[in-house]
Amino acid sequence: MLRLAGTVSFDRVKSARDAVSASRSIKKNSHMTQEQALKILKSRSNVFLTGEPGAGKTYTINMFTDWLDANGIIYAVTASTGIAASHINGATIHSWSGIGIMKNLEQVDIDGIRFNKFHYKRIIEARTLILDEVSMLEASFIDDLDKVLRAIHKTQRPFGGIQVVMVGDFFQLPPVSRDGTARFAFESQAWNDAGFQVCYLTEQHRQADPTFTDILRAMRFGSMTEEHHTVLRSRMSNGTAPTNLFTHNRDVDYMNTEKLNQLPGKEHVFKMTWSGRDFDVATLKRNCLSPEVLVLKEGAVVMFTANKPDRGYVNGSVGVVEGFPNGVPKVKLTDGSYAYPEEYTWKAYDEKKNVKASIQQLPLRLAWAITVHKSQGMSLDAAVIDLSAAFEYGHGYVAISRVRSLEGLHLAGVSDNAFKVNPKVLEQDKIFREIGV
Repeated sequence: MLRLAGTVSFDRVKSARDAVSASRSIKKNSHMTQEQALKILKSRSNVFLTGEPGAGKTYTINMFTDWLDANGIIYAVTASTGIAASHINGATIHSWSGIGIMKNLEQVDIDGIRFNKFHYKRIIEARTLILDEVSMLEASFIDDLDKVLRAIHKTQRPFGGIQVVMVGDFFQLPPVSRDGTARFAFESQAWNDAGFQVCYLTEQHRQADPTFTDILRAMRFGSMTEEHHTVLRSRMSNGTAPTNLFTHNRDVDYMNTEKLNQLPGKEHVFKMTWSGRDFDVATLKRNCLSPEVLVLKEGAVVMFTANKPDRGYVNGSVGVVEGFPNGVPKVKLTDGSYAYPEEYTWKAYDEKKNVKASIQQLPLRLAWAITVHKSQGMSLDAAVIDLSAAFEYGHGYVAISRVRSLEGLHLAGVSDNAFKVNPKVLEQDKIFREIGV
């Protein structure tokens, strides 16, 4: 029986056997393709779909959802962050599950979700849950999600007995915690109980340059040679590109302000409003990507910070402001369409699901520069990347792997920490490869 770690529960035995049968013809093949992974996904087993950036994880999920649609299987597509969710036309797992910003759920919290008709309906109907960019979620959240699904489906089967597909790459950015003690999703009890099949994609679809691919793989496994460093040093330049990546918000804010000041024309100022206790409002502001005071001009590059598909944009959509008809920004998106953002409200709730605080602002932020965190999941033709202040495992790997070729890579600086690999992830990845089908 194939499993991730620990003991596979009795309830997962049948699906695990189905997956083994489906994968029997490919187990001897050390190179898993998208089509082979799709075969495992169709077995209805719990799956962890992983692989290097550009290996086609999102494409594989799209093929799988097409199959689910064709077979009338109700599913939910979610991600750990709003930007990641926008890449897959989904919702954040926090929103979909009803957990929101709550942590370490108690029974009263679970009951609040269970008795909310909107949360209950979408959870009880879903037969498959897809969760992208799982590397950025803490183990405690995975356990909380498991509790909610078990409660709503009234069963002790892992994740309420529905198929769960985790997607991601733990070599990328880790979960964030204030005290630095966050555990990875694969360290949760729920992950252990679920008996995930590991589908480890090995084909490369983003980078066609074998030299670049070799550098990224060496970076991934902490085995970079002097030759690899020499090639990267050759990409040190003061070049320009549409997108600039930084590791710190302060550098992003500085560049965006400078770019805005260089534009001619009138400033249009949009100020945030709020209601509620100071502490709760401060928490909402801290977690909101839109600034308290948003200053725009014609020609400003902006990114949307909320989902409003009916208004033509989702969290992560990027465009250029072309005007302000009736005082509303007219934004031309990268696909050529136009969007007119309206004021958005972010809310915080108490334990009885009453609104205890809210903030209102246009769902926009300047976007000439973005952080490496915000870039995860993107594919860029070219980027100027500054890793001189890299401080976190995965910073360098995530940033550089966003670019499709060496020619599009412009390094503005590199620190000694830029290419460090988390030893825990390195060890766990060996296990994933050994037990992957």
